[in-house]
Amino acid sequence: MTSLTHIATPDGLAPGVNYSHVVWGTGRFIAISGQCALDEKGNVVGQGDPVAQARQIFENLRRCLEAAGATFDDVVKLTVFVTDIAHLPAVRAARDEHLDTVRLPASSAVQVSALFRPELLMEIEAFAVVADR
Repeated sequence: MTSLTHIATPDGLAPGVNYSHVVWGTGRFIAISGQCALDEKGNVVGQGDPVAQARQIFENLRRCLEAAGATFDDVVKLTVFVTDIAHLPAVRAARDEHLDTVRLPASSAVQVSALFRPELLMEIEAFAVVADR
């Protein structure tokens, strides 16, 4: 059961498109390090393919959330780092396969010049809040 409350658009702000402006909850806080398109052996998945990389990243995020006793319903914030802002549609498509598109988390997207390996096109970190047990 999620412990989150969402406010999509506080008074005085333009509507958020593809994100919520404010998300909060009560309970246990979970921080997930930036995930890249690496498989369990550290190999890059989908070299040169933003769709494949985004899907792998969201699968990695799912595994991290599960290990912490959480689900995508508990995510309050995503931060997306892309080497080309043109990769955002691939990120959004993968995100929308995993998250409730009516209750999207707060989000930031940043174009960076490079990631720690040149084959990587994106990295995504997440914060979640789960109800106290």
